[in-house]
Amino acid sequence: MAGSGHRGLSRGALIRQRAKARFVGRRAQLALFTENLAKDPHSEEDPAEFLFHVRGVGGVGKSTLLRQWQEAARRADAVTAVVDENDVHGVQQALAELARQLAEQAGPCKEFDRAVEQFHRDQTAQREPMPVEDQASVSSRVVTQAALGAASLLPGAGVITAMANPDAAAQGLDRLRSASQARARRRGAGGDEAGVSRAFVAELERLCRRHRWVVLFFDTWEQTARYLDGWLLRLLAEEFGAVPANVMVVLAGRDDLAEREWAPLRAQVADVPLDVFTAAETRALLTARGVSDPDVVEAVLRLSMGLPLLVELLALARPHTVEEVDAGGDLADVAVERFVQWITDPGQREAVRAGALPLQLNEDVFAAAARPQAEGWWEWLCGQPFVGGRGGFKHYHAVVRASLVRQQRTRSPQGWASAQLRLANMHAAWRIAVEERLPEAKRWKDPGWRRHRLDETYHRLCAHPATQLTPALEQVVQAAGQDTAVLRQWVETLEQAAQDTADATLLAWSTRLREALADDEPVLACLAGLLAHGPLGAAARSWAHTYRGHRLYLSDRDEEALIELDRALAHDARNAHARARRGETHRWLGHHEQAVADLTAALDIDPTLAWALASRGQAHQQAGHYDQAVTDLTAALDIDPTYAWALADRGEAHRQAGHYDQAVTDLTAALDIDPTFAWALGYRGHAHQQAGHYDQAVTDFTAALELDPSDAWVLGSRGQAHRQAGRYNQAVTDLTAALDIDPTYAWALADRGEAHRQAGHYDQAVTDLTAALDIDPTYAWALGSRGQAHRQAGRYDQALADLTAALDIDPTYAWALADRGEAHRQAGHYDQAVTDFTAVLELDPALTWALISRGQAHRQAGHYEKAREDLERAVEADPEDLSSTFEKLMLDTVEGQLEACAEQWSRLLASPVSPPNEASTRFLGLLRVLLLEPESCVAEATEEFLSANPDHETITDALAYLAELTAGGDGVADRARQCRRLIVERASE
Repeated sequence: MAGSGHRGLSRGALIRQRAKARFVGRRAQLALFTENLAKDPHSEEDPAEFLFHVRGVGGVGKSTLLRQWQEAARRADAVTAVVDENDVHGVQQALAELARQLAEQAGPCKEFDRAVEQFHRDQTAQREPMPVEDQASVSSRVVTQAALGAASLLPGAGVITAMANPDAAAQGLDRLRSASQARARRRGAGGDEAGVSRAFVAELERLCRRHRWVVLFFDTWEQTARYLDGWLLRLLAEEFGAVPANVMVVLAGRDDLAEREWAPLRAQVADVPLDVFTAAETRALLTARGVSDPDVVEAVLRLSMGLPLLVELLALARPHTVEEVDAGGDLADVAVERFVQWITDPGQREAVRAGALPLQLNEDVFAAAARPQAEGWWEWLCGQPFVGGRGGFKHYHAVVRASLVRQQRTRSPQGWASAQLRLANMHAAWRIAVEERLPEAKRWKDPGWRRHRLDETYHRLCAHPATQLTPALEQVVQAAGQDTAVLRQWVETLEQAAQDTADATLLAWSTRLREALADDEPVLACLAGLLAHGPLGAAARSWAHTYRGHRLYLSDRDEEALIELDRALAHDARNAHARARRGETHRWLGHHEQAVADLTAALDIDPTLAWALASRGQAHQQAGHYDQAVTDLTAALDIDPTYAWALADRGEAHRQAGHYDQAVTDLTAALDIDPTFAWALGYRGHAHQQAGHYDQAVTDFTAALELDPSDAWVLGSRGQAHRQAGRYNQAVTDLTAALDIDPTYAWALADRGEAHRQAGHYDQAVTDLTAALDIDPTYAWALGSRGQAHRQAGRYDQALADLTAALDIDPTYAWALADRGEAHRQAGHYDQAVTDFTAVLELDPALTWALISRGQAHRQAGHYEKAREDLERAVEADPEDLSSTFEKLMLDTVEGQLEACAEQWSRLLASPVSPPNEASTRFLGLLRVLLLEPESCVAEATEEFLSANPDHETITDALAYLAELTAGGDGVADRARQCRRLIVERASE
């Protein structure tokens, strides 16, 4: 109604709608699919098919049938998505396009979008530094000291126990962290496609709860199977998660499915072969198109051979005589030529021919190709049966396009070249417009820029293959530096140019690069071919070697990477990326000075390389230069404040320097940018752990495990945090889970052994620590811990053997010296104990616990003056340390200062400050009875002491001390002998 405001459908939409309404043929196939949609997808009695394979030669109507099936699916409350070779050149692109179409119908795919963002972040991630050999980070030393601090503090020996293995344990922890970082960043630099696929399956599961079906269509499978076939088989094998029963997959291609790969699913594939139209179907279509003359119908039958696309083209031409149909030559060429000739409007004819030149069409590209004389024909063109595509771009059927391209190139070579250059220049102008708003470093990541660059390259190759080959190959080099999917786009475009120009050199190059793409390492193979045979300039050769070097680096082939990067710099000494990549490789290998030199040189050339600044910061961090690390990482963040890895690395540098609050601040900021940043969660957990906030540490580790339940490093770290908090059962559970993932995880074995040791399960501790040493016989921390477990179990000879072996590996291992001294002391070797404790103090005179232990050994050897000297120095160094006060009072008691000691015991008991720990409390109660209570209380006190289940080490110390008191007076000796006898009798039971 005029003036109603109703706009209605466009002309093109009406054309397409009428074409669909007149769809002739394939009724059986359409009925088959429609009936399948009506079935219950969860039925066990009559299950619906979930996997269709439509196959047939080009032009037989596969894409047309898929469009009909897609419409039928949507009528059946399905959400659908379809991709073909024009949409995708890799798994990531395919999933992104499928998710985009699903989101248009059913709302945002948020989980998938987050996974894609994480994938792209991982692609730009740099690797973490390896710890310097035999040098543990400050943070690791602190965390291991804190971790081991839950050990029992026994009189005299207690402080040594608390300081168990700090340096060697730290080195073990650094090794563990480095291994995890290598997995998270070096391997992850290529991106976690599996993570994106898991997120895609999660989105399918969400959609399947709300819709009867989700149907995924994959057209032109003969093209896309080369990179999607393996992925789809993994999807159907549920490697990425359980695929809901109401997900349907439809493949359409020219060829049979690969026999060997698809054999396990062969019985599940509903095969739908498409043959040419029967004579009856052809006649029905011609009748629907108004072609009824019997002779003309027979001529169309003869020429088209029943191929639906050609039947449609000939029918649309409305032939009236046999002569208008019959002609010699190629079947497709004749049909296409007849179709074009029978278009009476010159504008429409020009629209059809011009639209064949671009690889992809939208209205802007069509206007540039067709020029003013075809203005207004875009909607009409989109309604033609040989034009397909989704979203903003359309494309011709390959059979029709090939014919039209061939005709235009051969009939007017000059006109062909001129048209190609016009399109190339148009795409160049569009590309430059994009560049005005896009930094150079981000151009290759921008799909719009890549599309214009790619189409510009194609059209220039078509216009002048000989002169444009070198620039095109140099672009292939740059494409190889992005990822395999982008490289494939460039190679396929060069291949298309070779086919469309029939140029022999281009054809040879397309064959060479196609074969390289089939290699197990396609990027390396393509770059090798380009370097060996390509007419590349010096700059392009430098980039080719740079990209090969980086790819080799990501594959853990570091020495080969350095060779390639050396070659890159030989071609172009000012290639900042090559120099920075070489610096990064040196950093990974632990060549700190070479790494810093290369990265500094790269930054002198290009100060804007944020990742190079971050890498140099990591190199400084690796060497323990935390202030310099923070400076570089801050500079990287000044360039890119959203650089989450740099924030996380700066947080890690703060953490390793012991600045835990600053570490938490930076790691939290990184997580604000990316809440799924599992690595940052793990290290924030460590920062909390080192600050003694074990519950917050466990919370972060748990959140990291929700993102990746298979991360053995985080499981082990959470186990360690539980152990530090005294939750030994939970510690063992987590460390066991880590070992289920990686049974060769020596650190987790050793830490589980430590958890058993701290829980008093010495035999289990020895078993785990021995297993860790079987994996790594040079693991000094495990040797020391096993020695400590033997010592606490009273096996002094084995303890001494292990601790001495640890010291053979590292003579400066202060804790092993101290614990060996303790083993000597408990075995009664007081002089050897004093020797070891003295050696510890020579390494670090400020270690008050070593003074206390040496004082205890002096006391037991009867050297009371030396004992008092050591203990008074310890009290003076740290007046708040109750261990030194406790030990000094024991010395006073042995020396017979009973009255003064009793008074001091009373004050200590009344003090609001707790004794060192539970073991000391029990011991203190026993001594109180010996000094203050009546003799009748001895038996009761002794029973109370023993009922508290003191471990072997506590009993050993109690007996040794009571033996010293037997020399005392005023009844203490008698009480001590009575108490000692009761303990021995009870222990023997």
